[in-house]
Amino acid sequence: MSLIQMIKPYHYVRFRWWKRVDLKKVAEDFGLFNVEMIIGPKIEGEISFFKAHERDELKVKADTLTARLSSFKVLLFQKEVAPLTTRDMELRKKVLELYPRNRSTPFPWLFTQEPEFEVANKPSI
Repeated sequence: MSLIQMIKPYHYVRFRWWKRVDLKKVAEDFGLFNVEMIIGPKIEGEISFFKAHERDELKVKADTLTARLSSFKVLLFQKEVAPLTTRDMELRKKVLELYPRNRSTPFPWLFTQEPEFEVANKPSI
């Protein structure tokens, strides 16, 4: 298997606990990016804790990086392998501030690890 076949697009999941993200407010804060609100299904008569707002998502796209934000979880991903641009890095930074946890629970299991990535036009030191 060649090195190119081993490289996968960026894919990273982050979480927050206790306090839900206000997706409408975040949509305003992410105005520099392409933002799309995705309203989840609400079925009449259904009994569910997540029926009201937790099914809604916000899709935010920079150049090569996309984020799917929900109330307590975010998925950062690329469709194709590419170096992260300045705008991608700005989106990544904002999202990591909103979702500071690398596991879905306060208990010490189910950790996620950020994959390695390349940054486009990285300044030399």
